[in-house]
Amino acid sequence: MTVNERLFEAGLMDKYDRAVASGDTKKINRILAKVGLEFRDGSNWDLDPAFYMLNIKDLHASVDGKPILKGVDLIVGRGEVHAVMGPNGSGKSTLAHVLAGKPGYEVTCGSVLFGGQDLLALEPHERTAAGLFLGFQYPVEIPGISYLQFLRESLNSQRRSRGEAELSAGEFIKLARKQAALLGMDAEMLKRPVNVGFSGGEKKRAEMVQMGIMAPKFALLDETDSGLDIDALKAVGAGINRIMRAPDKGVLLITHYQRLLDYVEPDRVHVLRNGRIERSGGPELARELEREGYAEAAA
Repeated sequence: MTVNERLFEAGLMDKYDRAVASGDTKKINRILAKVGLEFRDGSNWDLDPAFYMLNIKDLHASVDGKPILKGVDLIVGRGEVHAVMGPNGSGKSTLAHVLAGKPGYEVTCGSVLFGGQDLLALEPHERTAAGLFLGFQYPVEIPGISYLQFLRESLNSQRRSRGEAELSAGEFIKLARKQAALLGMDAEMLKRPVNVGFSGGEKKRAEMVQMGIMAPKFALLDETDSGLDIDALKAVGAGINRIMRAPDKGVLLITHYQRLLDYVEPDRVHVLRNGRIERSGGPELARELEREGYAEAAA
């Protein structure tokens, strides 16, 4: 049972959210003690990585000197799927890019722990090797490099960094075909240049194939539902559930709309506005946002 499930079952989730937002570690400990857990106090909110995958505390970030994130606090427990929703310009994609280590984003304050590691101290390739996966809103095209070549080199690069043996060509092709079949994608498409000539749905399916091959510990999915028709949406949702629903994994879904959450039900939903998490709740919060809009629901 995850931390959030324990808190929900005990009727303590709202109190816990308020305690986290206030930073009152004594109050957090009192609440966690009621469900048999303990918070290790520390300046970086060093929660026990046996329970938490991602731990963001007071994160501030700027782009070209302009503040975008203005104190984000967010904790994703092991085995959990969290959704971040919010209007355009609220900082959702900036949050994903900061966590992935994209150049041009300056962290000015705060901390991020990933499985007990200081995520912000790692280079982008080190974050990937540690098990972080970023799904793009608009997957890029890479002419001249086949998807198979790209995926095999990416996977073996990660395996080398972890001291694991590389997959042979035969082993990799077998893995790639299996993952493509599970996503309903013709494996022949993987012989084409990366995303070149792919439809929006094909790009997102291919990205799910990539995620299945890489088998990350944590997935940051930035508006994965963007541009998908209903069939592609169902396939992508099924892929996320199959690949990432596990006790030792976690997902942060960034989306505008409820529709993806009909297929990937989140444990928690957060409203990001003006660079901060303004409200958190269960899956019902996403449906409320869909009905009432961000201005009313966040009030």
